Amino acid sequence: MTKNKAGTIRVGIGGWTFAPWRGTFYPDKLPQKRELEYAGEHLTSIEINGTYYGSQKPASFIKWRDETPDDFVFSLKAPRFATNRRVLAEAGDSIDRFFASGVTELGDKLGPVNWQFATSKAFDPQDFGAFLALLPSEVDGRAIRHVVEVRHASFQVPEFVELVREHGVAVVVAADSEFPLIADPTASFVYVRAMGTVEGAASGYAPKALDAWAERARAWADGGTPDGFETIAGAADKTPRDVFLYFISGHKAANPAAAMAVIDRLG
Repeated sequence: MTKNKAGTIRVGIGGWTFAPWRGTFYPDKLPQKRELEYAGEHLTSIEINGTYYGSQKPASFIKWRDETPDDFVFSLKAPRFATNRRVLAEAGDSIDRFFASGVTELGDKLGPVNWQFATSKAFDPQDFGAFLALLPSEVDGRAIRHVVEVRHASFQVPEFVELVREHGVAVVVAADSEFPLIADPTASFVYVRAMGTVEGAASGYAPKALDAWAERARAWADGGTPDGFETIAGAADKTPRDVFLYFISGHKAANPAAAMAVIDRLG
């Protein structure tokens, strides 16, 4: 974790259970039950994927909370049942069930909730606005931060940016990927999923590319706009923001190395 004025930078990966990480990221003979503990000692955040596929139990959130350092933060992928539907305005019950499953047991380690949409889901201003209105700002007395991961080119319009900004919801910056890039800051934090790690690079990216990722994180934390991440709806305000940077997809085996390399560069 790197604090930069008002913006805190957290860097991590998606999940912590992946066989090719054993013997590369995780030491040989490390018991599988201690993998989260180890990951928490070397990264500053993890995006939990299991919550996307099915409901988790309160005991699981408690276990994950207790196995990680005090300043560690988890982001959560929200359930697909809420986002993979024709009419988003009808997602209320799925959203309520998700927040009733025990997510707030993470306590201070509860980070943003990522609502990921199908690549075929196009922007319908009225329906998407109705969905945003369903997202709770507080659960069990704890503030909830939301981010939407939209993956259809129809969202690359100022109207969408203005809509999510009105609700204080962030937009995933889908970097080094085939998905539309929307880099407008619309909330109190910036949420980046970097998907460009490649096989053959020791840390997934070339050293200069890792330098660039560290500099981008600093720029966002300072309230700036990194080169190559121009906004759609005009210049954003210069407010410092927390940054969540995850190395996801790409050559997945290298993602922990990329995250640790950027953490090292941030100091």
